[in-house]
Amino acid sequence: MTTVSNDQMRDVADNILMSATHTGLRNGNRLPTERELAQALRLSRTTIRNAMALLESEGVVSREVGRGTFLRRDPDSVLGVEVGPSLALATSVVGNVSPADVMSARLLIEPAALAATVENATASDFDEIERCLAGGDNAADFDEFERWDLALHQAFVRASHNPLIENMYHFIAEARLSVTWGSLKRRSDSDERRAHYRGQHREIAQALANRDGRAAREAMMRHLGAVEANLQKAAQS
Repeated sequence: MTTVSNDQMRDVADNILMSATHTGLRNGNRLPTERELAQALRLSRTTIRNAMALLESEGVVSREVGRGTFLRRDPDSVLGVEVGPSLALATSVVGNVSPADVMSARLLIEPAALAATVENATASDFDEIERCLAGGDNAADFDEFERWDLALHQAFVRASHNPLIENMYHFIAEARLSVTWGSLKRRSDSDERRAHYRGQHREIAQALANRDGRAAREAMMRHLGAVEANLQKAAQS
C-alpha cells in the first residue's frame, strides 16, 4: 500500500484550496464533494479525505454530516502565495469595471447558467441553496445580507457543474466585492428592498427545485432587472 508523506498531503490540501480560490469560493462556502474533488484533481477519495482531515485540524474547513464540507477561512489567505496569472488577470479586469459592467455580465451569464443547473443540480446543491436562503432570511444587517446574497448566486452557478461557467462567474464574484459596487449597493439598500430580493431568491430556487428551466431563467431575469434598476436609481441620486 502506498504511503503518502506529510509533505505530499500538504500539497494535496493546498491544491484543494487553490481550486477553491480559482472558482471564487470564500469563507462560509461549501466545497465540492470528495468524489468531485477526486475526479477534478485525479486523486483517490482516500487521499482527498485525508487532506480534508488535515484542513479540518487546522480550522480551515468544517465537515458537517449530511451537509458537506464548508470553508471557515478564505482559501487565498490560507495559501499565502503569490497570485497566479489567471487570478492576476481577474484582479486587473475587476479593477476596471463599473457596476453597470457587472450587471451586464450578470444578465448574460446567470440566467443562461440556470439551464445547466436545472439539468445537473444534486440534492447536495439544493441543500447549499437552502442554507444560503436561510442565511439571507436571518441576516441582521446589509453586510451580512450581501455576503449571503453573493453565496447564494454562487451556489446557483456552481450547481451547473460546468467548470467554465464557474470560472467565468469568479470574475463577477470578485467585482461584487469591490468598493465601488459595495458603496452603490449600500445606497440602494432598505429593509423593504432586502425583503423583495429574498422573495425573488425563493422564486428562483423553487423553479430550480421543480426542474423548470424557463421559470428559473425568467425569475432570475426579473431579479437581476430589479437589482439593476435600483442601482441606477442610487447612482442618479
